Amino acid sequence: MRHEHGGRRQRFFGHGELRLVILELLTRSASHGYELIKEIENLTQGNYTPSPGVIYPTLDFLQDQAFITITEEENGRRKIAITVAGQRWLDENQEQMESIHARISARCVGFQLRKNPQMKRALDNFKAVLDLKVNQGELSDAQLKQIVGVIDRAALEISQLD
Repeated sequence: MRHEHGGRRQRFFGHGELRLVILELLTRSASHGYELIKEIENLTQGNYTPSPGVIYPTLDFLQDQAFITITEEENGRRKIAITVAGQRWLDENQEQMESIHARISARCVGFQLRKNPQMKRALDNFKAVLDLKVNQGELSDAQLKQIVGVIDRAALEISQLD
């Protein structure tokens, strides 16, 4: 069982997804590394802030693939812009981008819900009971079917609330 302060948190983005997110952000305007970090933090409603150790290697990769250009400005900052090849790659992966947006929305909603103490208690209780039931021994197919049915009915009831 994972605890709030123990164990690893699930990665916010899957392999290669941050590249697509960065490219999409760059379609709005050219940017700098720090601004991209802030825009991703805003996009995820503060649930994820990529570190410079994640952003800059990703930018290096995108530059190596000729998906972005990085130019030095007079103030020493580096301006990052998407290239035609980068836009084409983003377009080719639009379905994955839509999936990323859907997952970000779902995770942000879940994050807000878990801030509510009553909701957090109820979710923790649900996870604990489910964990105990599933891990207490071998479940029969009938028991598993019952558990799945209970979860499906609860989901249906919640979806039908006004």
